[in-house]
Amino acid sequence: MKDARSRFAIPYIVYMVVFVVLPLFVICYYAFTGDDGSFTLQHFYNFFLNKKALGTLLYSIVIALFTTVLCLCLAYPVAYILAKGPFAKGSVLLVLFVMPMWINFTLRITALKEVLNVLEGNLAFHPFFNTILCMTYDFLPFMIMPIYNSISKIDEQVLEAAADLGAKSGQIFLRLIVPMSMPGIISGISMVFLPAMTNYVVLDMVYNSTFIMGSLIGSYFSAYDWHNGSVISVILLFVFGISALNSRASKKKSMKREEFKKKLQEKGAV
Repeated sequence: MKDARSRFAIPYIVYMVVFVVLPLFVICYYAFTGDDGSFTLQHFYNFFLNKKALGTLLYSIVIALFTTVLCLCLAYPVAYILAKGPFAKGSVLLVLFVMPMWINFTLRITALKEVLNVLEGNLAFHPFFNTILCMTYDFLPFMIMPIYNSISKIDEQVLEAAADLGAKSGQIFLRLIVPMSMPGIISGISMVFLPAMTNYVVLDMVYNSTFIMGSLIGSYFSAYDWHNGSVISVILLFVFGISALNSRASKKKSMKREEFKKKLQEKGAV
């Protein structure tokens, strides 16, 4: 029976190999080889000596950091209120927050651009602010969803036990709710940070600028410079890998907390 079930995974494995593993292999091949096919790190060396490329990388990181921090500051209170607030239909309200994602991306940014045009008169006056605002508007639901899922799974008995032991509401929030919702925070950061580094469409639409990593990758591949384009892709993949490792470590800590909570329940402490 187990072997029969494992056969259902064959289409998924084939799909992953063809559309994920092989493209990554091609990118890594071009990133670490020269025109003659020999192994080299010269493309990475050239990238970190290119002031324009480094400027684009730093600017992309700054935009991604501001966007991620702003999304987190807005998403956490919203997710907490939806999960633990006095709402009988918190999931319905969550759907209302996610509904804008059903509308085409360019339509949403175009609508927001028109609103900013009315308020500012000229979008060129505040390009950085407008970019962060549009990025936050686009990625906010991706931050709300995982945080909401993490907070909604927190056992109310644990919070009640902390209150019975004399913990104040602020202590419960900082020492219990925030640490226990950390997997959702890490997932939200991973889902926002890397896409924000490469989403050059917003910059194009807001003030006709493509000074971001996604556009730099596109310019290299458009010029058939696969080596330099692959180098940037590998660098971004490395950033994503660090985020994935942090997320995995956070999940392990969450599992340890769950095990500790079960032990307390077995001893009758909860």
